[in-house]
Amino acid sequence: MRTRLSTEQRREQLLTIGAGLFAKRPYDEVWIEEVAEIAQVSRGLLYHYFPTKKDFFAEIVRGQRDQLLEMSEPDPALPVTEQLRAGLDVYLEFARTHPDGYRIVHRATGGADGEIREIREAGMAANASRILAALSLLTPITETTRLAVRGWLTFVATVILDWLDQPKVTQEELRDLCVRTLFAAVGVTP
Repeated sequence: MRTRLSTEQRREQLLTIGAGLFAKRPYDEVWIEEVAEIAQVSRGLLYHYFPTKKDFFAEIVRGQRDQLLEMSEPDPALPVTEQLRAGLDVYLEFARTHPDGYRIVHRATGGADGEIREIREAGMAANASRILAALSLLTPITETTRLAVRGWLTFVATVILDWLDQPKVTQEELRDLCVRTLFAAVGVTP
C-alpha cells in the first residue's frame, strides 16, 4: 500500500532510495523502475520530481556533497592542525556511518558526464579553499601549495574509499596519516 507523503518527504524518500542503490551498483545497473517500485510510487511520479535518470543521479551526488561540506565547516577559532583533524574526523565519521553516500560522492566521476564532474569539482574546490585559507596562517600560499592541496584531496578520497572496503587501520590512524601527508606535501611542520 502506498504511503502518503508530503512533496518534500517523497522527494527525500526517492533520493534516499537512489543513494543506496547507486552506492552499491554502477549507474547503468540502477533502474528508475526499481526506485519507483521500492518507494511504491509510479515511475511517472519519480519523473515528476526528476525529469531524467541523470537529473536524479546528479541531485543525489549534489546532496551528498552538500551534506559533507556542511558537516565539515571549519572552526576558525581552532589552531590549523586542529581544524584539519576536526574536518577529517567529520569526513571519516561520515564515510564510516554513511558509506553509500561517501562512495556516491567520490566514485561519481568514473564515466560521469560533465554535470556530475562539475558537482564533485565544486566540492573539491570548496575544500581546497578552506584548507588553503587555514594554511595561509602558517605559510605563504604558492602555486606549489595549491597543487599539493588538490593532490592531497584526491589522496584522502582514495584512501578513505580503500579504508571503507578494507578497514585494517583505525579511524584515528587514518586521520593522522592524512594530516601528516598534507603537512609533508606543503612542506610545513605543524
